[in-house]
Amino acid sequence: MKKDNFLKFSYVILMGIGFPIIRYMSLNFDVLVNNGIRLFSGGIILVLIAFFKFREEFKKIILEPILILKLLIVTFLLSGNLYFLIRGLKETSALAGSIFGILAIPLAIITTSIFFKDERNKIKSKKFFFGTIISLAGSFIFVMHGSNDIQNNIFLKGSLFLGIAIFIQAIQNLFVKSIAKKLNPLVMSSIISTSVGLIYLFFSFQTQKILELRGVNSLLVIALILSGIYGVLSAMLIPIYIMYRRGIVEFNLLRLLVPISTSIVAYFTLGEKINFYQGIGALIVILGCVITLKKLK
Repeated sequence: MKKDNFLKFSYVILMGIGFPIIRYMSLNFDVLVNNGIRLFSGGIILVLIAFFKFREEFKKIILEPILILKLLIVTFLLSGNLYFLIRGLKETSALAGSIFGILAIPLAIITTSIFFKDERNKIKSKKFFFGTIISLAGSFIFVMHGSNDIQNNIFLKGSLFLGIAIFIQAIQNLFVKSIAKKLNPLVMSSIISTSVGLIYLFFSFQTQKILELRGVNSLLVIALILSGIYGVLSAMLIPIYIMYRRGIVEFNLLRLLVPISTSIVAYFTLGEKINFYQGIGALIVILGCVITLKKLK
């Protein structure tokens, strides 16, 4: 139990640090180079771990071609998801990314409920819809009071990108849920993250964006590689273990704490500040998700 509590605490802290890291990298690297290097370096580490622990799982992919097709679909969806996520973070803030991240929780449940009966049973409640509406209202307040640049549509455009990202993620989750029934989640994550990294690297070479690395400090490039490995540990390995040990609902409740740690880290590292109305909006989003998830326990 103590080990689980330590792991949950670590997840909240690591993810709180993770969003500012991603935003910082988005300000210093092109989105293609950023995603390519981060995902490929992190994905390779994940592949090595998965191959060492679940070698037999890789044979399932060869024996079931339908898994290959589904993995390809998720790879392309995740590529689009991450493109809009990075663009959105670049033009908003680290906190905005984490707020939209928890807003994705009820959206994902609604989307999967259309196709999966077990998920459909979860939303047959007025509290679920009430909580979802509250969350949407909170996100609207957060976005509309997001920045002094609102008149130039900078923050609005960034928020739109984040909105597109979570919409793609909701569709992506349909295939992830289907694949996870037949393939170990760690193996699935390793293949998808490495594949997405290769796609971004390919386009970074095609557009010659990769050449921008010539003028970048080598320490910053190393930091980008390490951020990819960090992202794999904090956003993939630890969540998989928590969901396995404590369940999906408890994991989603844990995600509600991430914006708090994100705002603290972003304040001290990136100098990001939020105004009073943004703070109210963020709290409303969290309240809405608490109401939604409380019904699912």
